Amino acid sequence: MSDQAGEKTEQPTPRHLEEALKKGQIARSREVQTVFVLMAGLIALKFTGAETWRLMSQSLISTLSHLHDTPLSLSAMQGYAISGALLLGQCVWPVLAATVLGGLLAGGIQTRFRATSDVLAFNWERVSPMQGFKRLFSRNAAVSTGIGIVKLTVVIALCFNVTKQVLEDPIFHSAVDLARIAQFMADSAFRIILQAAVALVVLAAVDYGYQFWQTNQELKMTRQELKDDTKHTEGDPFIKAQQRRRRLAVTKRKMLAEVPKADVVVTNPTHFAIALRYDKKTMKAPVIVAKGSRLNALRIREIAKQHQIPIVENKPLAQLMFKYGRVGGEIPAQFYAVVAEVLAWVYRVNAYRYYREQCQTT
Repeated sequence: MSDQAGEKTEQPTPRHLEEALKKGQIARSREVQTVFVLMAGLIALKFTGAETWRLMSQSLISTLSHLHDTPLSLSAMQGYAISGALLLGQCVWPVLAATVLGGLLAGGIQTRFRATSDVLAFNWERVSPMQGFKRLFSRNAAVSTGIGIVKLTVVIALCFNVTKQVLEDPIFHSAVDLARIAQFMADSAFRIILQAAVALVVLAAVDYGYQFWQTNQELKMTRQELKDDTKHTEGDPFIKAQQRRRRLAVTKRKMLAEVPKADVVVTNPTHFAIALRYDKKTMKAPVIVAKGSRLNALRIREIAKQHQIPIVENKPLAQLMFKYGRVGGEIPAQFYAVVAEVLAWVYRVNAYRYYREQCQTT
């Protein structure tokens, strides 16, 4: 039923996740972005706030102290505007740079610092006024607005106590100088923003968890999609099976071609057959040139009979060498003594056969 309905019940494959990442379909939370930007701005203000106040106060004192002898002309006003813009830039750029860096860092962490090429490509729907109008009054926009109102309510509720303490401060009922008022405003703003940041951290964690779960649900695949993706990634299972059978057939032919070079074939007698070869001049130990079970074992014995290769029945040795031996490799060290006895018997048989043939020819 789930296949017919197209329900997404299977976990996404690595290839599917890679394609989703290229399209920008990844868990992202605006609250995480907001927290990083806000915290970066607070840190920048913490380290540069005193210097910013000093620059602004010096500029204000310098300007006001020379108002009586400053001519009101266009060039003078232009000079004041340029000086003010430069001062503003000098005061703002650390905070602006910190917030931009915080935003980039938040985006990089959420995207695992990987560029989404498809997102960077031009898409008319993103700039189309009609599509923008539809998105503005869509159901998702309404849900997002509702969630935003809930978040704002939570932040206000968490910041209420701090705001109340600020409003009850004695500074509102006493005469203080301008520097004290500025210091109070800076400290109060920092406390309120810090409390709001703590609230936003909690909201960001909840929101990112929800976005992560929702994205994983959207990326899930149907069984048919999983089969198609696996086929595309690993190849058609039928073709792979054919290729595997061809490789096994080639390996089998090469292995059987080495049987005539063997010195002896050890059998089970019917289930296993292992062909051994040993040349003391070039080999450190006997080598398994072929091994097989059932039909392959029968074929090895047939070839051995055709080429008059001795066949020795030794069930334990045949079973163990079939299990632990490797075609083309030396026999395991624990079988040296047993195989040596078998080869010694073979050499005696061969020597006797050779002597008998010589006698018959003479």
